Amino acid sequence: MTALTNDIFLRALLKQPIDRTPVWMMRQAGRYLPEYRQVREQAGSFLNLCTNPELACEVTLQPLRRFKFDAAILFSDILTIPDAMGLGLYFSEGEGPQFKSPIKTAADIHNLPIPDPHAELKYVIDAVSLIRKSLAGAVPLIGFSGSPWTLATYMVEGGSSKSFQKVKSLMYEQPALTHTLLDKLAQSVAAYLNAQIAAGTQAVMVFDTWGGMLSTEDYNEFSLNYAKQVKALLNDGPNGEKIPSILFTKGGGLWLESMADSGYDALGLDWQTDIHNARTRVGDKVALQGNMDPVTLYANPEVITEKVKVVLEKYGKGSGHVFNLGHGILPDINPEHVKAMVDAVRTYSPLYHQ
Repeated sequence: MTALTNDIFLRALLKQPIDRTPVWMMRQAGRYLPEYRQVREQAGSFLNLCTNPELACEVTLQPLRRFKFDAAILFSDILTIPDAMGLGLYFSEGEGPQFKSPIKTAADIHNLPIPDPHAELKYVIDAVSLIRKSLAGAVPLIGFSGSPWTLATYMVEGGSSKSFQKVKSLMYEQPALTHTLLDKLAQSVAAYLNAQIAAGTQAVMVFDTWGGMLSTEDYNEFSLNYAKQVKALLNDGPNGEKIPSILFTKGGGLWLESMADSGYDALGLDWQTDIHNARTRVGDKVALQGNMDPVTLYANPEVITEKVKVVLEKYGKGSGHVFNLGHGILPDINPEHVKAMVDAVRTYSPLYHQ
């Protein structure tokens, strides 16, 4: 495959010397871009967009045509694995993702298959290959999956939840059964990410969206434990190259030390975690990604620039920082405000790499 023209993102994840801080953005391919909305309308539904490799490739590339991002991220959804397990993913307007056949019994868990990424998830792997080819070495491609715990929450709740009553009840009342579910999911996530790596992703990210709603003890046992299992099963690239890995637990700022010992190369930080404090706590063990408040992008470009400078200053000098938001961009952000953020990172970050 074509050699990378810009590998600054990968070098930052591995804490190698760089001359500026790389920047990309969670949900950078999405509804804030009018060209995305046009393709989404053409697809007919969000799921149709996800399952069409050509259209998924197109929306992955769209933000790179507008902004000087240092990485592309595969356009997909974190719930592709449960859908491939037969739960029947669908989206209701205003209600988010839901499943036609959520987990309700022990038999449901025991009967869950571990999907073959090259069969049930072939559309994702085909999209990865097409995106990697289309990028032509411009920037690295990030692959991703939901974490085992986060996938389990949706599968048991049947969709989004505020209280997580069903999955927490399962966890407390039937911990062994919960571990059976999470073990199957860890195997599935690792196989899925390894298929993405083989197809061309150059870094992978595990999104643990709901780990932060657990207690410390439960987070370690039911979330971090399985993120570690996934990491231990990940392969190198097709030519033996190292594939950097990122773990992002929303609300996980309490547990940075444990997360830094999990084997991942980098930790994503939400905006409620002080990045200076985080760097002090993790030392040289991992790189850090983040962590400007996504709502900052509603402000005018002058304010955005100042907030970017604050994040850069708080991280301080040296490699090991990937600039990002503390969560995904919101859908009604002005694209010009994204440009202001990217331009500010490129303008002011070289001061911290001299």
